This record gives sequence, C-alpha cells and structure tokens, in this order.
Amino acid sequence: MKVHQIDFEETKRFSPIFLDYINNKKELQNFYAYRPEVESFKNAIESRNFDHSKREVLFTILEKQYREISIKPAVSENIRALKKDNTFTVTTGHQLNIFTGPLFFIYKIVTVINMAKMLKETYPAYNFVPVYWMASEDHDFDEINNFKLFGQKYTWQSRQNGAVGDMDTSSIKTLLEQIPEIPDFFSAGYTEQKNLAEATRYIVDHLFGDQGLVILDANDKELKKEFQSIIKDDIFHNNAHILAQKASGQLENLEYKSQVFPRPINFFFMEYGVRERIEEEGEKFIVMNSSLSLSKSEIESLIDEHPEKFSPNVVMRPVYQEVILPNLAYVGGPAEVAYWLQLKGIFDHYQVPFPILFPRLFVLILAKTISKKMEKLNLSNLDLFNDFNEIKEKLLFSDREAVHDLDDQLAEIQRAFESIKSKANDIDQSLEGFVMSEFKKVEKGVENIQKRLKKAEEQKEDVKINQLKSILDKLFPDGNPQEREDNFLNFYINNPSFINELIALLDPFVLKYNILSEDV
Repeated sequence: MKVHQIDFEETKRFSPIFLDYINNKKELQNFYAYRPEVESFKNAIESRNFDHSKREVLFTILEKQYREISIKPAVSENIRALKKDNTFTVTTGHQLNIFTGPLFFIYKIVTVINMAKMLKETYPAYNFVPVYWMASEDHDFDEINNFKLFGQKYTWQSRQNGAVGDMDTSSIKTLLEQIPEIPDFFSAGYTEQKNLAEATRYIVDHLFGDQGLVILDANDKELKKEFQSIIKDDIFHNNAHILAQKASGQLENLEYKSQVFPRPINFFFMEYGVRERIEEEGEKFIVMNSSLSLSKSEIESLIDEHPEKFSPNVVMRPVYQEVILPNLAYVGGPAEVAYWLQLKGIFDHYQVPFPILFPRLFVLILAKTISKKMEKLNLSNLDLFNDFNEIKEKLLFSDREAVHDLDDQLAEIQRAFESIKSKANDIDQSLEGFVMSEFKKVEKGVENIQKRLKKAEEQKEDVKINQLKSILDKLFPDGNPQEREDNFLNFYINNPSFINELIALLDPFVLKYNILSEDV
C-alpha cells in the first residue's frame, strides 16, 4: 500500500479545539504540559519521578493478569522492564468493544506500538512500553455490544448489568455462529475466557502481543490502593469538580465546547453487576438506584478497606492512569484530546504529571477497486472530503462547460429588460414596476429551465454519479468516516498481514490524515 497524507484542516472533519491544539494556538498553551512532538519526551522523562514501589505493584498485577493466557516473549520482556526506573509507558485506552469494534481502535494500538519503537531509537538509554488500558469498569453496554462487518451490524444480546469487563461472554457463542469466516482466535477468546475483560485481553494479545503491547485491567484492589487519597479528596472536598469547571469556563470563553461535565463526586460505587453514581445528600452519601446510604466515616472506612469498590468516571480516570503508570504520553481521538485539556488543573492540584497528549493515527483505506474507480473518474484523495454536490460538479463539468449554465443568457435578458425599462420610463415612469415584475417572471422561468437541464444532464451521466456514490458509501458509510464504522476484519479476513502492514507504514509523529491505497 502507498501512503498519502493531508492536513487535518483539509478533511473538514475536525473540531476547532483539536485543530488549534495541533497548530499550537497560543490561547490553549496553559491547558497542557508539552507539545505532541518527539522532542518533548526529553523534558517529560526528566520530570517523571515514579516511585519504585509502584513499579513492583504494577509488575505483580500484570504477571497475575497474564496467567490465563500464554504470554508472548515480547510482552514478558516489557512487563519485566517496567520494574526498571528507566522504563516508561505510552498509553492508549478504549472500551471493550466486541470483536474490537470500529477500525480506529486498531489505529490507536498501532499508534502506541510505533511510538514506543521510535522513541527507543531517539532515546536509546530508556525503555518505552506500549500500553492498552482496558476500560473494563465502563458500564455502557449499548456502546460496546455491536460492530459492523461488510456493511452488516451484529449485536450481542445480554441482560447483564454493571462493569462490562465482568460480563460473562458465553452468550456471544450465538453471535459467533452468525458471522462468516470469523477467525478462530475470536471464538477461543469469547468461549474459553471467563469474562469480557479476559476475552478482550486474549484477542488483543493475539493481534499485538508479538509487538510487545502490554494490556492492563486497572480494576484491581492493589492498584486502587495507590489512589485512595485522591478518591477521598474528590468525594469529601470536590476539588476536581471545582477545577474542571474553572477550566471548562475558560475554554468556553475561548469559544470551545466542553467535552466532559464534571460532577461534585466523580466516582461510581461498584460491585459485581452494579456501577452507580455516588451523591452527597445532607450528611449522607447515597448510591443512586440503590438503598445504600453511608455516613462520612462509613464511606471513608470503605475506601480504606475496599478501594476497588470506587470506580472513577471520565474526569478522574485519566488521573488514576497517571498515578499507577510511569506514563509519558496518552494517545486519543479528537474528543479525548479535547476533554483532557479540561483536566490539567486537576493534575496540578494532585501533583500528578500531565502526559503529552498525542492524537491517534487517522487512516482512510482505499481498496484496489476504489482506487480504480477514482482513477477512472479523475478524483483526487482530497476530493473525497468535499461535499457530495461539490464533488459531483467537478466530476461532471471539470473539463467542459455545463450545458445547463444559463447565466450568460439570463444576463442578456436582463440587459434587454433594462433597455425596455428605460423606454418605458420615457413614456410613463409608473410602468417601471410593471416591467421589472415581468422580468422577475422571466427570470424565474429561466431558473426552472436551468434546473430541468441540470437534471437531464445528470441523468445522462448516471453511471458516473452512481460510481461516485458507491465510492463515498464505502469510504464514508452513513456519512461517517470508514474508521468509525467498519471493523478491521473487513480487511484482515482477506489479508492476514493487514495489521503488520499498518505498523510498517504509519508514523505517529507525522500529525496528518493518512490515506492508504492499494496499488492499482
């Protein structure tokens, strides 16, 4: 495949705050710590003091979590490396979408893998470990229970509640039987592992374990012990709410839209099958949609004895990540980059280093059939991101004058009426209104003729227009980018080297939109 890159602005698909962050707009500089550049890692490394005892805990937890699968040498080496003080992580996080969900999940992982490799080349004295943070505590089942393959949507039906990572995956067997050509490792993951978190680790490790990707499930008591003081501060003093609200207001004053909306308490109460918000009512702390009500001393004791029962929301999860990992960079999509910019004040308050925010890789894949059609229609890569009618106009009339264009004729008619109006004025000035009224009727008639001619021209070029529609339907299904709709199996089933090709081709430090095209 060939790589062609275009600026994010040229795609017309990114928010102002994301584009301004990429372009280093001065007004945003107080909302992050470092620029997304390879040179920034030098300062990030020098300022990242990470307690060695935390490394020992992290190593122990990862060793335990990998016991259920056959650990690959590259993963084992990276887990052991995390015990060393010269080892750092670059991290991305994502929900536990079944069958890996949309394509951009794969691009997130490829980003951290290639980033770690390239950082090692630039800073050979240090080790860099790519990490996938599983959002195992998330409870939005409807967001993760479906995926699209070859245009068809498949949905996992289940009535389970609570954190999705704990959910039993045995009922996915029904779905497996419906999907043609599904690779065996999916079946093994969903039928041999005991829950969705372990199944996801099995599947993602199968795809990326040889690249040394370390997969972390942070839903662990020992890891949350390191977060106890921050859990208490948030629940009893609401500092995160105050600080995030302040940043949100500042960003809104700069005319940026908020991405996350902090609450006074940014933790859920979590047990098996349950993940519900905690709210303060008078002198009690209640768990929503339950009968559980706790005093301050009771909830403080619960945090001390069972920190695993407290699950951070979208505001506090990033802080938790940076507390338990020796992390330098977080890789996310446009919305993630935007909401992290609301959080720096929280990191500063807790004296937790703010990581380098890196956009994930953005990719559009042009299959050979698509490339052939584009070549035949003389369409450029940049054309694909324009409005359909704009592309259609170029397609039909770039090399010839449009027959339906009657602007010149209408101008001649207008000049004739101006002459008539002048003569009418010489006779009776009151006739001017009548003359111009008649001109408006003729003008409307010409416009109707023009519409009919345009429709006839387009019907004559039906084949070209239908080819254009088929291209856009493939690359932007339902008007959305391919990477947000299609699953990687659309390409992997026919090309098992697909992921290795992505790793070989894509550079995470080139902050542009990547278009990959198969040779025609």
